[in-house]
Amino acid sequence: MAGSDNDPAKAAADKLDKQGRQSGRYAYDGLQRVIHERSRLGILSSLASHPDGLLFNDLKALCNLTDGNLSRQLQLLQESGFVQVWKGFKNNRPQTLCRLTESGRERFLEYISVLESVVADAMNAPKQPAPAGHPSPA
Repeated sequence: MAGSDNDPAKAAADKLDKQGRQSGRYAYDGLQRVIHERSRLGILSSLASHPDGLLFNDLKALCNLTDGNLSRQLQLLQESGFVQVWKGFKNNRPQTLCRLTESGRERFLEYISVLESVVADAMNAPKQPAPAGHPSPA
């Protein structure tokens, strides 16, 4: 139930520091370092929009990565449980298929939700006046 006494997110938001501000309000604990790197964020976004997965070369082109960089990033994401990688052959040519795991998809969507709150906080921030003697930005 939302707003329940057992809701840890609400309890954390209700903690106030000595100045009466919400403690940890902008900590964004849900941002995971393994996802936050630009290449991995691109890989996960590409795979999230292709639920059946993508072939290695298609993923490489979508994310504008080299073979080696994509391989390394996929290895990290696979070790973290975000993606599955299958290697096989089609017409005697090697093929690698990459797809998000179910838990990887859930974790990625949770990450996106936290990222949306970061953007909302930034967009809703009051505009600060320019310091005296400085022109305001156009």
